[in-house]
Formats: sequence, C-alpha cells, structure tokens
Amino acid sequence: MTATLVILISGSGTNLQAIIDAIESQQLQAKIALVVSNRKTAYGLVRAEEHGIPTYYSPLKPYTDAGKSREDYDRDLASKVGSYNPTLVVLAGWMQVFTPVFLNHFPNKVINLHPALPGAFAGTHAIERAFEAYQRGELTESGCMIHYVIPEVDAGKVITTAVVPFQAGDTLESYETRMHEAEHKLIVKGVQICLEGQV
Repeated sequence: MTATLVILISGSGTNLQAIIDAIESQQLQAKIALVVSNRKTAYGLVRAEEHGIPTYYSPLKPYTDAGKSREDYDRDLASKVGSYNPTLVVLAGWMQVFTPVFLNHFPNKVINLHPALPGAFAGTHAIERAFEAYQRGELTESGCMIHYVIPEVDAGKVITTAVVPFQAGDTLESYETRMHEAEHKLIVKGVQICLEGQV
C-alpha cells in the first residue's frame, strides 16, 4: 500500500522538491496528497502545481483578525489535513508552531526538518546563530535533524541527523548552501525511516 504524505511549507519548497524527486525516482514509495502553505507567495505551491499535486493556502491572519485563537486555526487545519488520511504529515520549512489541538489529531505522525542538531539552536534563524557561534570559535560543526513534533519547539524525539562541518573560509552563504544540500537528503531519509517503521 502506498503511503500518503501531506506536506506543509512556508517558502520556496526546495525540501518539498527533494521529496517529489525521491517519489518520482521511486526512492520513496509514497504519494503526496496535499501541499499546504500559510503563505500565498510560497514558491513551493508552484512546485506542487507543476507536479499535479493539490495545494491549499491556509493563512493564520484571518483568524487573528476575527479574534479567533491559534487553537481555532489548528482545529480547522487538522480537519482539512485529516480528510486526506495521511500516513505522515511532513513540516518542510513550515514556519508556524502547532498547538496540541493540531498535533493530537496525528499522534506520532507529524515530523519536522530543523537546521540544527538536537539540543542546539531551537527556533528560528538556527543556521545564522550556529554560524555566529562558529565565528566566535565556539563550534566546529552544526547540522540538521528530522524529529517528531511536540508542543515544545524543536524538542521532539529525533529520527535522524546529519552533521555539516564548518570549513575554513566559510561565509554564511556558503555554509547555508551546504546545509540545504544536507537537508534535501535528510528529509527523504527521515520520511523513509518513518514509513518503514524503523524509528
């Protein structure tokens, strides 16, 4: 039976593209049933449409403007995502924190890619913060991880990691490029591990 993925993005969708490529090359035995974005201009929506994948735009702002809570938003989005009966919900550059209202709908089914190693640089701007620590002489490497999502940001059970060492002469841009290359491989590996039940 083919696994069903729902992928949530907020930006350019390069990690989404890595998953699409892995499915099309049959490295991953899965289908993407839906791509959700909380940003209308996210290029990942274009990537999905180019591959015939249904998309859904789900902004938070109309909820906050109407005086509704984050839980109201999460409940409605969980209902939409749940209607596709996903085997796995993959946060691939999704820049919004979920409450238990969303997560409880999909126990042990929501995974996230985070560009830092376990216990380091939780939250936003992780690559920049790691690079600054490297420049201060505090680090020789950082990396990325796939982990299960819990209400505490970037603190769920780790599924797999990749170390990305700093190199002499690195700029933030050169380091970011290598980090993104590692992320593209790792997100495919993480999905594969989860689908094979090896966590």
